[in-house]
Amino acid sequence: MLKRHLPADLGACPLLVSPDASLRFWKAKIESDLFDFAREFVRPGSVVWDIGANVGLFSVAAAQRAGQSGWVIAVEADIWLAGLLEQSAALQPATSARICVVPAAASDSISLKEFNIARRGRASNFLSGTTGSLQTGGIRCVQHVVSITPDWLLEQSAAPEVVKIDVEGAELDVLRGGLRVIASARPVVLCEVKFHADEVTRIFSELGYSLYDWDAHPRVPVSRACCNTLAVPTEA
Repeated sequence: MLKRHLPADLGACPLLVSPDASLRFWKAKIESDLFDFAREFVRPGSVVWDIGANVGLFSVAAAQRAGQSGWVIAVEADIWLAGLLEQSAALQPATSARICVVPAAASDSISLKEFNIARRGRASNFLSGTTGSLQTGGIRCVQHVVSITPDWLLEQSAAPEVVKIDVEGAELDVLRGGLRVIASARPVVLCEVKFHADEVTRIFSELGYSLYDWDAHPRVPVSRACCNTLAVPTEA
């Protein structure tokens, strides 16, 4: 376990990380485009959902941006990573939003599922029944986890204004389980899309969203979901 800090403009907030999640955490300076996502879209008082939170890069950055009146819900299926994130949440300054860590998988149903811990690194963990990542290096063990849907989470929480989804191939299931959230709350969504791009595109299009390539500089609209898709309500 290593202690790192966010950039100065994000309050230099502390974060506990592990090379088992990503080897880049050996470096003392952390860089991530998730920080840019928080900078651009999270405002004071925002409710933010981080689905597939891992060590919490986005969760901690969003909490700093949302401030005391905001709220961050971090959903992480890996019990070990969720525990690490709980410790990071306890280290945050009083000026940051509360981070509520939910140790569960996000999917299209409330059920019990098998969750595979990747041998190469926990950033590539994935649910059985999904395609998963090509970077797992094999499976070191299987955990049994509870899965929840975003629509169920909406019944327990304030509606989100910003949502990040990074679930190693299960993004279509998460979107299917969150149709009511997207239709009613109209959050800005950053979604990693490894597979099922056409179906992801259809869902966002039918719900009145415009899609952009988050990795393009300058940002460009796209007609089909890409690796890192920014989905913005057309009325925004």
